[in-house]
Amino acid sequence: MIRAIVMLSFWALLLPIAALVTFPWILVTGDIRPLYKIGMWGARTGVRLAGVRVKMIGAEQLDPSRTYVFMSNHVSNIDPPLLLPRIPGRTSVMAKQELFKTPILGKAMRLASLVPVNRGDRDAGIAAVRAAAEVVNRGIHMTIYVEGHRSYDGKLLPFKKGPFYLAEECRVPVVPITISGTHYAMPKGRFAIKPGLVTLTFHKPIKPEEFGTREDLMEKVRVAINSELPAQYRS
Repeated sequence: MIRAIVMLSFWALLLPIAALVTFPWILVTGDIRPLYKIGMWGARTGVRLAGVRVKMIGAEQLDPSRTYVFMSNHVSNIDPPLLLPRIPGRTSVMAKQELFKTPILGKAMRLASLVPVNRGDRDAGIAAVRAAAEVVNRGIHMTIYVEGHRSYDGKLLPFKKGPFYLAEECRVPVVPITISGTHYAMPKGRFAIKPGLVTLTFHKPIKPEEFGTREDLMEKVRVAINSELPAQYRS
């Protein structure tokens, strides 16, 4: 539990400092990059302070000049601060709209072009997909946890359809990502963090001409993510 408290305390101290330093610059120039860089450094550092190490596989096959939709599994609250700093270039995410009401954090999320989503409202979900498409069309990656919720047992849940509507609309390559190890480090329902190694596997990008139907694309992403999960968590 001490590791989780250290991580959260670090973030709580960093957030107002980052806002104080970068908000005036952003308001004058419109340049979000300093805030984004500080945020990603803070996420990476907080996880490291908690004793979690990260191994990356396959990221070298990504083209730095391309925009991607990254689709990942999700089992832990530490998945985002582990994964997002390791997405090459700048990425947006679809986040719970409640987070946008948080002082300072909500403002920072809007400045960073993150997309609010209300999971229980179908019309709001459609609007979120459209907003995400606008972000992707500006050349910003979108990183999505395709199950929509964290898995309790480490196995893949049914996928949400929204990310695949987004991929079809934007016609940019889809990169499946397997996160392995966070179910051990901090499973859903537990606050304490166990130190250990987490592996992020970036699978081969699926190009738009390889999508097939929406169901075909969904199956390709599921097979890829599932293939690198520990044996006991594979479907």
